[in-house]
Amino acid sequence: MLQRLLFELGPWNWMVLGFALLVAEILAPGVFLLWIGIAALLIGAASLVLWNAAFWTWQAQVLAFLVLALLSAYAGKRFFSGKRETSDQPLLNRRGEQMIGRTATLAEPIREGRGRIQLGDTLWRVSGPDLPAGARVRVTGAAETDLELTVEKI
Repeated sequence: MLQRLLFELGPWNWMVLGFALLVAEILAPGVFLLWIGIAALLIGAASLVLWNAAFWTWQAQVLAFLVLALLSAYAGKRFFSGKRETSDQPLLNRRGEQMIGRTATLAEPIREGRGRIQLGDTLWRVSGPDLPAGARVRVTGAAETDLELTVEKI
């Protein structure tokens, strides 16, 4: 039954596939099925014109669809990934890096390379040379995870 339906639809198979992929993109957005759906719609449009041509076999259609899907996905990626605008606040979500250059007093001594400082309302873990509580330090770096700052005595 399904085979008969596909045969009866003829060139409209590609259109149905294209619209199904576009609906799937709406239901599960990711901007990937969009390009494959567009490729299927283009092959459907070509099939409407070339359906009775001897060279337009199902193998040629699938090959053309694969090539078009790859080209449209590549073109879409290039088009939409363009240049990102630089932010006026590049450290907005990087709290540890915002602390670099600030000075503070050790809330807990640095022992075996680890201690804590109070900056604002946050108690930060720090690493640096062993120092007693109350020593003044300057933040010189931040771990990538923003969980620990590196300090030096001033």
